[in-house]
Amino acid sequence: MKPRVVKGALHFRARIGIKGINPYVLVSARRAAQLQGGWRRPLPVRVQINERPRVPWRINLMPVGDGSFYLYLHGQVRTSSGTAVGDVVRVALAFDREYRGGPPRAMPSSFSAGLRGNPRARRGWNALSPSRQKELLRYFNGLKTVAARQRNLERALWVLAGGKGRFMARSWNESP
Repeated sequence: MKPRVVKGALHFRARIGIKGINPYVLVSARRAAQLQGGWRRPLPVRVQINERPRVPWRINLMPVGDGSFYLYLHGQVRTSSGTAVGDVVRVALAFDREYRGGPPRAMPSSFSAGLRGNPRARRGWNALSPSRQKELLRYFNGLKTVAARQRNLERALWVLAGGKGRFMARSWNESP
């Protein structure tokens, strides 16, 4: 079956780079303005890399700060398109007026109980941006085993309470 082309899409070629552990394609300020001029927050788009996947992914481009955006390419996008860091790819992007980043995730009862029992962690949770809270809940809801949920619950409560450490592929509470 032939892939669907994103209707009204902006098409360009770019090399996949890496920032930390995150593969990305840089969308220039000029190209971003073609998608949606003057946008300064995460920019919702439909994307295909090398005409894959057949049904375009819904992703938010993340602002760099100078008018350009990072198009982060998570594993499913790279697997679907058969690409890796360093590859030059064909990108199709279209502004997505309907995308809002997906539904919020339910808070697991063990995480809720952990926050109730740890006031410092609860304050840390409340201080997170809504998008970071959503990312954390998505992470917890994706864990498969009881052991993984328990191990990650302890680590989350530790860093939310102000402890230094790595959790979800980033350092928490460490001075720059």
